Amino acid sequence: MTDASFQDGSENPVRIIAESDTDLQVISALVQDAVGQNSEVSWMPRHNRFTMLLNRFRWEDKANATQQGRPFERVQAMLVISNVLKAGGDGINPRDKDSIFSVLSITFEPENDAAGEVVITLAGDGAIRLKAECLEVSLIDVSRPYKARAKSAPAHKLD
Repeated sequence: MTDASFQDGSENPVRIIAESDTDLQVISALVQDAVGQNSEVSWMPRHNRFTMLLNRFRWEDKANATQQGRPFERVQAMLVISNVLKAGGDGINPRDKDSIFSVLSITFEPENDAAGEVVITLAGDGAIRLKAECLEVSLIDVSRPYKARAKSAPAHKLD
């Protein structure tokens, strides 16, 4: 059996930019349950850019996969946050390059003018906090979809 392709799902790779909170909610939904590794995270202060290579669950294909009785898919995607002035975090060790994380959500906490803080909430009470001049987040699929190892879609308990 071969890996799935974008053509199989009749969908194109995701390529989206968020410049508002509403836009960011779409990106947040697309990267929910994405898995990454610290070695694939980069903070480039000279370029005011923060990037993460993620293996994201293809939520946009979940209904089709279920209906067609085929495996769920993941795809590698690049998350890029621009205009970042400062990067920090809680509950994570960026020096541990082998550490794996799972993204729960991405939010923007506005401050003054267009500035604010982009917060990437991770499973296990971790968070990445990025001070930004303004909100500019992009998500770009950079690989073909592949079969997800898990046989079921990610699920979360509701409190």
